[in-house]
Amino acid sequence: MPGKDLDRRITELLDPEAARHGIELVAVEVTAGHGQPTVRVYLDRPGGVDIDVIAQANRWIEAVLEADEPIRGAYTLEVSSPGIERPLVKLADFERFAGQPASVRLDEPLDGRAKFSGTIQGVDGDTVLLASGDETFRLPFGHIAKARLKPEIDFSQHEQHEGDLT
Repeated sequence: MPGKDLDRRITELLDPEAARHGIELVAVEVTAGHGQPTVRVYLDRPGGVDIDVIAQANRWIEAVLEADEPIRGAYTLEVSSPGIERPLVKLADFERFAGQPASVRLDEPLDGRAKFSGTIQGVDGDTVLLASGDETFRLPFGHIAKARLKPEIDFSQHEQHEGDLT
């Protein structure tokens, strides 16, 4: 059954191999699919990952999963970059992306709410600091169910060049 324990187990299996290939294992998500689970593996490296890196990683990820069999039976493997809405999984992610906008969902409400959006201010011990308006929320890392960067794209800065259709 998909869940955080399975995500964690697969992460433990893949992390050393990713490091050997000079790749950061950003996150692993196992979700229930139609008839079989889907294993999503997000990878990154300085300068990003391209299709060749993804194809090569797909082979070693498949080999690791087949050797250890954390999932019995058929599953779908998806390997990709984390994209611009990068998952924030480790406490160090919140330090690394301080100053960036993010959304955070807690596994239980804090002061009556479980969803927060704002700018990451950093980390204080095991607490993530997230500023929104005039408030700074202190979110216990152990209760973060899901968090992602939420980049703001300013399309008004787009310059129209000669020959553009728009």
